[in-house]
Amino acid sequence: MPIKIRSDLPACGILEQENVFVITEKRALSQDIRPIRVAVVNLMPTKETTETQLLRLLANTPLQIEISLIRMEHHTYRHTGADYLEKFYVPSGELFRAKYDGMIVTGAPVEQLPFEDVDYWKELCEIMDYAKEHVFSTLYVCWGAFAGLHHLHAVPKHQLEEKLFGVFYSQRTTPNDPLLRGLDDSFPIPQSRYAEVHEDDVLSRPELTILSRSEEAGVTLVKSNDNREIFMTGHLEYDADTLAVEYWRDKAKGLPIGIPKNYFPDDNPALPPRSYWRSTAHLIYSNWLNYYVYQGTPFNFVD
Repeated sequence: MPIKIRSDLPACGILEQENVFVITEKRALSQDIRPIRVAVVNLMPTKETTETQLLRLLANTPLQIEISLIRMEHHTYRHTGADYLEKFYVPSGELFRAKYDGMIVTGAPVEQLPFEDVDYWKELCEIMDYAKEHVFSTLYVCWGAFAGLHHLHAVPKHQLEEKLFGVFYSQRTTPNDPLLRGLDDSFPIPQSRYAEVHEDDVLSRPELTILSRSEEAGVTLVKSNDNREIFMTGHLEYDADTLAVEYWRDKAKGLPIGIPKNYFPDDNPALPPRSYWRSTAHLIYSNWLNYYVYQGTPFNFVD
């Protein structure tokens, strides 16, 4: 089954070219089923790229999924035009007037700032508080995971001396959790961040469980014991070339950036990278939608 999105959203044409099954609003009306409603709070500056990456993963499921893209109502966006946001995004004020089966809160390039210095922090806290009662399961990604762990569970964010940058293998620490069903005992997750959470801080919260960790990247997957919150410190949605784009961007700006680890063939940036985390990404997102969103949500939850 497909994801339900607007036919004029740029991601729609890209996904159709990849033979990813999408469905327009008109066709969805003819199907007599209740779609799974998922809100995406997209905090990334590269809106169109992030939309396509996430929608590609959400479409890999037998469920029909209705997507709502959410923007911060009181934030001024510098990288995305107002017309685009007005056309395709729902302001956060409208989010509070609905219920959703699932929600994704993306990363954001603000890890080096204290949370309270992020201009939309208060608004994001309101969204996270709202999700506790009105969203059945929320997936927090990268900085979104740090924000959620800090605000919802008082787990502090710790700054790294240098950027954690590359693809690192995680090891499962909980053997039979549904989120990891079908994955190998060790699986790769791309990382691009200046912060981390400490394992001892997470373990001090009895309502949280660590699902995976990495020798190099630390804690990588955490969940609340009621399955209503999933925290992922990496970027499984990344395309094969995303880390390369970030590397060359930072090099062009003269920023101190090393070659992403375990990424370019022979650590040679002149060689095109290949994704070896795509199957992990599809499995985790499908497992989240199936076990934590679809099977757990009451039928009339969004009514």
